[in-house]
Amino acid sequence: MDDDHVFRALADPTRRYLLDRLFERDGRTLTELESELEMTRFGVMKHLRVLEGAGLVVTRRSGREKLHFLNPVPIRLIHDRWITKYAEHRVAALANLKTELEESA
Repeated sequence: MDDDHVFRALADPTRRYLLDRLFERDGRTLTELESELEMTRFGVMKHLRVLEGAGLVVTRRSGREKLHFLNPVPIRLIHDRWITKYAEHRVAALANLKTELEESA
C-alpha cells in the first residue's frame, strides 16, 4: 500500500474518528457509524471509501449488511518505516511529556 494514501486518509479528523470507533468495536455497519456523526450518509460513505482505498478499513457482507473492520496493518507499516526510523524512544519520551503536561493543565 502506498504511504501517501495512508497519510492522506489519516489527515482528516472525521476519518480518524471513524477509525477510533472501529477500534472500540469492530464490525460496524454504515448506519451505526453514521449515527455517531453529524454528517449525511453519503458523506460518511465517502470517508469510508477513502479509508478502504488506503487499506485502513476492510468490509465483509453479512446478509444484507456490510460490516466495516479496522485493518491496523498499514498504520503499523507506517510506524515501522517512519517512527522507528526516527528514534522511537525519543518520540515516546516527547509524547509522554506532552500527555503529562496536558493532564496537569
